Order: sequence, then structure tokens, then C-alpha cells
Amino acid sequence: MTEIYFSPRFKKSIGKIPLEIIEALTIKQTLFMINPFHSTLKTHKLTGKLNQYYSFSITHSYRIIFEFLSKNKVVFVNIGTHGIYKK
Repeated sequence: MTEIYFSPRFKKSIGKIPLEIIEALTIKQTLFMINPFHSTLKTHKLTGKLNQYYSFSITHSYRIIFEFLSKNKVVFVNIGTHGIYKK
């Protein structure tokens, strides 16, 4: 089971997320904890200046950027629409 930590940026960003996305996140986070690479999540490694991070989909528009701290520990770095890749 994957252990999840939350960065200060993630904690700040989650307050701006619509309730229906938070509800979808609850389901996706449970899947993520069991298998971070579950096909439903569409997890992928990022490139460029974010190349140490991965991302997975909550909905078509919303994503979470995360980083592996170890095999079974991750930190959620940010949440939002595709614009989070530019920050």
C-alpha cells in the first residue's frame, strides 16, 4: 500500500478545487494507494523541468503531480488543471 504525503502547495491548491473533483479524487486516491500505475489513473512520468515528477488523472481536466520518495511513499506536489504543468 502506498503512503501519501502532501506538500504545502498541494494543501493550498486543494482548497480551490470544486467539490465534485474532490469526490472523484477520493476514489482515485484509493486506487492510487493500491496501485499507483493502475490503468484508470493514466499515470505517466513528466518531462522537461518537471522530469523528477509523475502525474495522474482525476478527471479529463484535473491532474495530480507527485514524486516518489521511496517505493511505497509519495508526496502529492500539486493538483489542478493542465496549467499546473507550467507553474
